[in-house]
Amino acid sequence: MVSISKPRGTRDFLPEEMEKRRAMEKKMREVFEKYGYEEIATPTFEHLELFTLKSGEGVIEETYAFADKSGRMLALRPEITAPVMRFYVEKLQMAPKPLKLFYFGNCFRYDRPQSGRYREFWQMGCELIGCDTPEAIAELIALAYDVLKEAGLKNIILRIGNLDFLRSFIDKMGIKDKGEVMRLIDKEEYEKLDEMIGENEYYEEFMEMLKEKDITKLKKFGVETKKFEDVLSWLSLFNIPYKIDLSIARGLDYYVGIVFEIDAPSLGAEKQICGGGSYKLISLLGGKEVPTAGFALGFDRILLALEKEGFVFSPSEKPVYLLPIGDEMRKEAVTLAMELRNEGIKVEKDLMRRSVQKSLQYADKRGMKKVIILGEDEWKKGTVSIKDMETGKQKEVKKEELLIHL
Repeated sequence: MVSISKPRGTRDFLPEEMEKRRAMEKKMREVFEKYGYEEIATPTFEHLELFTLKSGEGVIEETYAFADKSGRMLALRPEITAPVMRFYVEKLQMAPKPLKLFYFGNCFRYDRPQSGRYREFWQMGCELIGCDTPEAIAELIALAYDVLKEAGLKNIILRIGNLDFLRSFIDKMGIKDKGEVMRLIDKEEYEKLDEMIGENEYYEEFMEMLKEKDITKLKKFGVETKKFEDVLSWLSLFNIPYKIDLSIARGLDYYVGIVFEIDAPSLGAEKQICGGGSYKLISLLGGKEVPTAGFALGFDRILLALEKEGFVFSPSEKPVYLLPIGDEMRKEAVTLAMELRNEGIKVEKDLMRRSVQKSLQYADKRGMKKVIILGEDEWKKGTVSIKDMETGKQKEVKKEELLIHL
C-alpha cells in the first residue's frame, strides 16, 4: 500500500485552527480598510523572471521553479510585492494616486523548516504607490504597528533605519561592492564584514554610526537627516513608539531610504514579524517609476506570537443541533433547518439516523449548547423540545417562539 503524507514544511489545519486564522485575518483586514486600503489578489504562480529580475539568479535556490508543458519557466510566488508591482504596471498605471492596495495569500520558499518558518506560509501586506511624503511614510509605519496591536499582540518592538545613510557612508569609504556590505549587515555577519572592510580608515566610524540610536547625533557622520527627522516627527502624531536602528539593511539595490522592522520578542531568534520600507521596482518591470513603499506581515508568526503571549481566542458560536425522531420528522427537520438558517442561525441536523442517546452524545462531543428535538406528537401540537446541553434541562416550546429560546 502506498503511504502518502503531506510535503515537508507544509501544514494541515484543523477546523478550530482555521477558526482562529479566519478570525485573525478578519481583524487585520479591517485595520487595512480603516486606513483606506483596498484588497487585490494576484496569481499563486508567476513567470520565474519576475523574481530573478529583482533578486538575481540566486533566488532560484529557494524558489519552487518549474517548466510548464510549453517549456515556460514559472515559479510559485516566494513573496507578493513583485506580483503586485507587475499587476500595477500591466493594469493600474493610469489609476489615481496614491494607490493603497493590500493583499493576503500563501507564498512558497524552499527553506529549512523550523519554528515559525515553513515552506508554505501566509503573508498579509500592502503597497503604497505614487506618494512618498513624510506623512505618507509615517502613516504606512503606523498602519503596520496598528495592525499588529489590533491583532492582539502586547509586546512588539518597532525599529526604523535608513538605507541612504548606509549607502552614502559606504560611498565615502570607497567600497564598490555596496550590495555585499549591506547583505552582511542585514545577516548580522559582522566577522565577515570586518574581514571585508576592517582595514578601511572609516571602518570604526561606520560601525559607530550603525550603533547610533540618537537622531540628533547622526549629523556628525555627514548624513542628511531632514527627511528622516520629518518622518519620525509625523510618526509621533500617531503615538507610535519606535527605536532607531541603522543596522537594518537590505542586500538589494532597489530598496531605498527608510526601512523598518517589527519584532515580537516572545518568538526568540525568529522574532521578526514585519518588514517594510521604500523601494524602486516598477522601472525594472517596464513601468514609469513612481514612489513606492510597503510592508509584509508574517501571518503564521503573528499567530505563534499570540500563542506565546497567552492570547485567548474567542470561540465562535456552535450550531444548534436538530434531532428528528422518526422518518416524517426527518423531512420536517429539513424545512425547520432552512428556516433557522435563513434567520442567520447555524444549524446542524442529524444525518446518520442515530438514536436519541447517540445523537445527544454526538452533540455533546461537538460542544453544541442546544439540541432541538422534533418528536411527532409534539410537532402535531405545534411544539418542539429544546435541551440545554450545559445544564441538562429540557423544555417544550411553541414552534413560532423557537427563535426566542435560541
